[in-house]
Amino acid sequence: MQKNMGSTDKMIRVIIAVVIAALYFMKVISGTVAIVLGILGIVFLLTSFISFCPLYLPFGINTNKKQGE
Repeated sequence: MQKNMGSTDKMIRVIIAVVIAALYFMKVISGTVAIVLGILGIVFLLTSFISFCPLYLPFGINTNKKQGE
């Protein structure tokens, strides 16, 4: 599995996940919306930590500047 996410991409995903968590804990979102956004936030965190996004493959997207990794 080749890394296809750059540091800016990972940082944006982590920020989005933190915002989703904050909205949930401040009770701004709830119910089905909270569940869907929570799952999306978890996926964003996981893909950030492994530096790989499977949805980038079919589109040929690679935001990783370091091609040697």
